[in-house]
Amino acid sequence: MIKEIGRQVEQLVPQPPSVLYSGVTELSSSVARLRRVARTARETARDRTPERTPESVTRKTVTEPHVPVGEGDFAALVESHRREIQVHCYRMTGSYDDAEDLVQETFLRAWRARDTFEGRAGARTWLYRIATNACLDFQRRTARRPQRYEPLPGMNHGGGEPPARVTWLQPYPDDELPTAEEQPEAAAVSRETLELVFLAAVQHLPPRQRAVLVLRDVLGLTAAETGEALDMTVASVNSALQRARPTLRDRLPGRRADWTATEPTDHQRALVKRYMAAAERLDLSEVAALLSEDVTLTMPPNPFWFTGRDALLEFLRTSLDAGSPLFFGHWRHLPARANGQLAAGGYVRRPGTTVYRAQVLDVLRFDADDRIVEITSFEPHLFPAFGLPLRL
Repeated sequence: MIKEIGRQVEQLVPQPPSVLYSGVTELSSSVARLRRVARTARETARDRTPERTPESVTRKTVTEPHVPVGEGDFAALVESHRREIQVHCYRMTGSYDDAEDLVQETFLRAWRARDTFEGRAGARTWLYRIATNACLDFQRRTARRPQRYEPLPGMNHGGGEPPARVTWLQPYPDDELPTAEEQPEAAAVSRETLELVFLAAVQHLPPRQRAVLVLRDVLGLTAAETGEALDMTVASVNSALQRARPTLRDRLPGRRADWTATEPTDHQRALVKRYMAAAERLDLSEVAALLSEDVTLTMPPNPFWFTGRDALLEFLRTSLDAGSPLFFGHWRHLPARANGQLAAGGYVRRPGTTVYRAQVLDVLRFDADDRIVEITSFEPHLFPAFGLPLRL
């Protein structure tokens, strides 16, 4: 696999954008697969190794006051926190692509400010402060605000209220979440704060309120630590948190059990297999049996949305009917995990073609009766981040 990646790198030369994009995408997919192999190998080796006290990734001099951080020490320092900083940027923005960019921005800012790092609060708090302010600067530049989906002419969206439309919302691969070894703080890896329903709700908060809520309620920082990170007084931090919490509650499902994440059950995994198999057989009745009556489908960033099983089935009927002039094609799927939820990567073979191409990543949420109550369908450009190929 490493040799194949080397070959792909050597073939990358300046060329027309579409050709270059195809080559880079193929390389990204290969690197994602190699990352998953390496992580599995590391975890297997750790499981077989007797427990021992982990050594610091940096020399003592890195945390002594006013001692400049060397390049090698700095690289070790920031890399040990990369995954949790990227997840933090993702919580702040709701976008995997933006989070990747903001991690690079955070590390660049940290490198420029390395001589001011005094080590009093530790590297983790220092990096979180830099990352949070990078996210706030980004949000000031973009000024993004969630909207409501609008009805499209000639389309039956169902009788439910239009859901919130967060056009920049993207999924996050479970394989890239910090391990317990990398991020031992239980609050910071809380599954429910990575569910899409929570991420979408957080986007309704003004940026500074969002930052306060994430630092206080998700990461568990004190009001004083949060104030220091955001250059706010403790009173201002507490006031922002008091305003943020009710707004967030209003945007989440009424019962906490309806959205709080739990580890998917074997039964739910079996239901996802049925969901994938039904789509591959073009079996609309089987798909219907898996959906809750009030199921919701959204497709960020696209404007399509449906509330209720009947409206969704009406939309699917023509595309899954091989005799329809609007027949979309034949499907195959691969299982995936995103945001602590079960997902399915869908590939379609269009009529008259022989290759199944990546089409959509469906992230599924189940209700208490194990019916699919929400489907969030994402465009396929992030398939490589999930270790999924772009063609079958």
